[in-house]
Amino acid sequence: MKIITLNANGIRSADRKGFFDWMPGQNADVVCLQEIKAQTEQLDDRVLQPDGYFGYFNSAQKKGYSGVALYSRREPDRVGDRLGWDTADLEGRFLQADFSGVSVVSLYLPSGTSGEERQTIKYDFMARFEQVLTNILRQGKEFIICGDWNIAHKQIDLKNWRSNQKNSGFLPEERAWMDKVFGEMGLVDAFRVVNREAEQYTWWSNRGRSWEKNVGWRIDYHVVTPGLADRIRAVSIYKEQRFSDHAPLIIEYDI
Repeated sequence: MKIITLNANGIRSADRKGFFDWMPGQNADVVCLQEIKAQTEQLDDRVLQPDGYFGYFNSAQKKGYSGVALYSRREPDRVGDRLGWDTADLEGRFLQADFSGVSVVSLYLPSGTSGEERQTIKYDFMARFEQVLTNILRQGKEFIICGDWNIAHKQIDLKNWRSNQKNSGFLPEERAWMDKVFGEMGLVDAFRVVNREAEQYTWWSNRGRSWEKNVGWRIDYHVVTPGLADRIRAVSIYKEQRFSDHAPLIIEYDI
């Protein structure tokens, strides 16, 4: 089972940059997108239903903002997009597809970079989503939660960690929460099971030639239930083409 996740920074922009020309050749079983910034009525058929895929969307109520999508080669048994609070449901931040052996989620966790108010909203989302993760673990079913978590977990996960310790995305409280997710709760950072190297980034600022210099952050994840830890077969970050300020994170599982 091959799964790709990408923060598209606008699904129509990613389309113009060739994402939907590249995607068919990847033979992925599931593709998760975040920050699609579009309503379904604004999308043409090649984006709504790429050849060979079922397409599902959870757009934000506010136009041109947030939103997630999920494409699947196989029709899911069930698709859900509600978590029960406004930041998740009105901003289109969650989409779950259930299959017989595994559930795949496209998740877009809020950013706090625009100021204190959004950072407070981010902390609230994290606290509420922790309960969602607890419920997932209680189900005893396998989950793969793909997406932009907007947090770099450890120093190895961003280039300039020293100068970012007071910035959203690498705050002590955020990192402690990720410690809990991957520690006490027992969920698994799938990429790090296979690749423990430094300078493995999925997002680069548009400032200061960050992409060219590889001054990036690893804030996009596949977070999996413990039962999948030994089923992760291959991981990669695709950087040959640029569809967004993020790069596609590709992981293959023995499922």
